[in-house]
Amino acid sequence: MNNMKISIITASRNSAVTIRDTLESVRRQDYPHVEHIIIDGLSTDETMRIVHEYPHVARGVSEPDNSLYEALNKGILHATGDIVGILHSDDVYVDETVLSRVADAFNQTDCDTVYGDLFYVTKANPEKIIRHWRAGTYKPNAFKWGWTPPHPTLFVRRNLYERYGGFDPQFGTAGDYELMLRFIHGHHIKLAYIPSVLVKMRTGGLSNQTWMNRFRANAQDRRAWTANHLQPFWFTRYLKPLRKITQFIGFRKYSDTFSSAC
Repeated sequence: MNNMKISIITASRNSAVTIRDTLESVRRQDYPHVEHIIIDGLSTDETMRIVHEYPHVARGVSEPDNSLYEALNKGILHATGDIVGILHSDDVYVDETVLSRVADAFNQTDCDTVYGDLFYVTKANPEKIIRHWRAGTYKPNAFKWGWTPPHPTLFVRRNLYERYGGFDPQFGTAGDYELMLRFIHGHHIKLAYIPSVLVKMRTGGLSNQTWMNRFRANAQDRRAWTANHLQPFWFTRYLKPLRKITQFIGFRKYSDTFSSAC
């Protein structure tokens, strides 16, 4: 597996303002075995013209879709890599070594999934950090206590999608939460944690744009437990948003050694 291929899926729609940063971020990775797949929702701006400037892109599809998660499922079907990661069209990797470190973590463990930490940055300036999501090492039943890994830092063996299915669009903006809950808490997949920041994520995601969107996302989180025949604590849905408070507390440096729960 030293030559494992990593497929990176980017879903886009009218992302011309930011997608060049995303493309450059993947192009500059020092890991050689990368497949970058763009699934575009029939953009009406310059998004696909910019995508076509980058020869490292293995596949670029532009066609109508009904949701972000439908687009990501298309990308998973197109992926040929051993590992699948998702990088949204306004996010970037923190440096050029991210995919090498992810590959090392997979090579040194028998884990199914690798994840790390995340910086939230301003939409206008990706160098301005406003929140630091320190994921921490996974512990059994952590989802009941409001824990989740940052989805943009999650790298998954492709065969898990074949075994357990992809994203379920019926969960709206909680589609990533439902998938992680199903994989990690429901099917007890094995995880390895890289205790350093892997991704910079611009603020303004769909689930965080308004308080109403956050309320709806939290309600969908609760529905995800029911749909997967899992039982949370009665207070689980309240702990997840409360955990975000710690993301605003001062930053600290980490080493690059990973912590494995395998």
